[in-house]
Amino acid sequence: MCPPQALVEVYIKHWNCIEVRSNEMGSEGPKGVTIHVTGFKKFQGVAENPTETMVSNLKTFVGKRGLLDGVTLGSCTVLETAGDGALPMLYKIMELGVANGNSSNGQVVWLHFGVNNGAVKFAIERQAVNEATFCCPDEFGWQPQQCPIVHEDGETSRARETSCPVEAILQFLKKKGFDATISDDAGRFVCNYVYYHSLRFAEQRGHKSLFVHVPLFSRIDEATQMQFAATLVEAIASTC
Repeated sequence: MCPPQALVEVYIKHWNCIEVRSNEMGSEGPKGVTIHVTGFKKFQGVAENPTETMVSNLKTFVGKRGLLDGVTLGSCTVLETAGDGALPMLYKIMELGVANGNSSNGQVVWLHFGVNNGAVKFAIERQAVNEATFCCPDEFGWQPQQCPIVHEDGETSRARETSCPVEAILQFLKKKGFDATISDDAGRFVCNYVYYHSLRFAEQRGHKSLFVHVPLFSRIDEATQMQFAATLVEAIASTC
């Protein structure tokens, strides 16, 4: 079953109101980069999601390590591993990001982490597709099949691509010693669902959005993945 479109339309209309306010409030001044980060809770087959640990600990980790000048690590939020179930929190932090972005008058980037339990390396996702076809029920019991994520965007074949320079980000990470690749398929599960909404929002607001899949900690240990997350923040700040 596809989600009630009225619910999605309410969020979209609310975004449009936020956009009008943001255009009215803009001002000139020094520009920086604010990066907001999300991860996911557990889901079927993954009892301990590494992205929940990474995102929960990222502020403390970069606080000890430090960030490049002009870079701000904004919100770090763990979402429900559910399609519609993740949207209320996702939209809430994005609305806050609009308001905070106006005050700093800089670039805003939405960085999303998800786990691929079959992966052995990090994958930078170039795009998301307007299709929800869940291989299993999400954590709220929803299992759509061939549903458009946003009906007004048209067919399920519609794709949205990140405006982040994925090739430059990849080279930055490789120079730091991380085994990473670029992917053109974020799947059709919750990761793709959230990424599609984020890309759509980012395009409308002049922000940027990027999704990265990580392996389980049993494949790449927690310490290395924390280093990767912090380095990825630097890569985004340096290239975006």
